[in-house]
Amino acid sequence: MTLAQTTPPAVLFLCVHNAGRSQMAAGWLRHLAGESINVYSGGSAPADQINQTAVQAMHEVGIDIRSAEPQIWTDEVVRAVDVVVTMGCGDVCPIYPGKRYEDWVLTDPAGQPIEVVRAVRDEIEARVRGLMKSLGVAAGG
Repeated sequence: MTLAQTTPPAVLFLCVHNAGRSQMAAGWLRHLAGESINVYSGGSAPADQINQTAVQAMHEVGIDIRSAEPQIWTDEVVRAVDVVVTMGCGDVCPIYPGKRYEDWVLTDPAGQPIEVVRAVRDEIEARVRGLMKSLGVAAGG
């Protein structure tokens, strides 16, 4: 007999400043998966505020991340999630045995023009959709 998973899977997006890539990824996953996945994001050296160009790019596709605040990752969250997606945080990202890790190599949107940030946004969407599929979660939650 197998037990069905009773709690939604949990995903943590990590980058250095938790102001651009990880916030856009978290926004996409919340938008597409609804309550089917628990979504967290954090950084190793959080910025003072979210990247406003990232906010604008996400707003263009109907996703509001204005209220997101950069925050530091915690051991508690890393230990609690099923998947850790790293985005350019290198050696400072936590590694715990038994966790599923994905490293997404993406352009850092910091200081980039909106055209570059839009391309990053669209690449993140495609990767988030692939992650959802691998977790058995359909878009629309």
